[in-house]
Amino acid sequence: QVQLVQSGGGLVQAGGSLRLSCVSSASISSANAMGWYRQAPGKQRDMVATITGGGRTNYADSVKGRFAISSDNAKNTVYLQMNSLEPADTGAYFCNEVRNEGWGPENYWGQGTQVTVSS
Repeated sequence: QVQLVQSGGGLVQAGGSLRLSCVSSASISSANAMGWYRQAPGKQRDMVATITGGGRTNYADSVKGRFAISSDNAKNTVYLQMNSLEPADTGAYFCNEVRNEGWGPENYWGQGTQVTVSS
């Protein structure tokens, strides 16, 4: 069972920056992908950014140019640097890890961390 522990987040004014961190109990170099997802109250959980084991990144259109996902395999940690934050970025952010288990691909989730951007 993989465990993901998140840190970071909080309250920030519009235009500010925050960095989220996610530490995996497994070796992320063998993961299919790592990512960050956001869920606003009453809405579905949407992809924000992902990074594959090969380092390929993908971003939601709404965060391109403002957010950056990165990983440190030696620390089994993935980061989300969020710059030029907007009130629309407010929500609970969840770290995700996809791994190939014996039964097939499995999604693992962090505990979630709240990001609130005030206008």
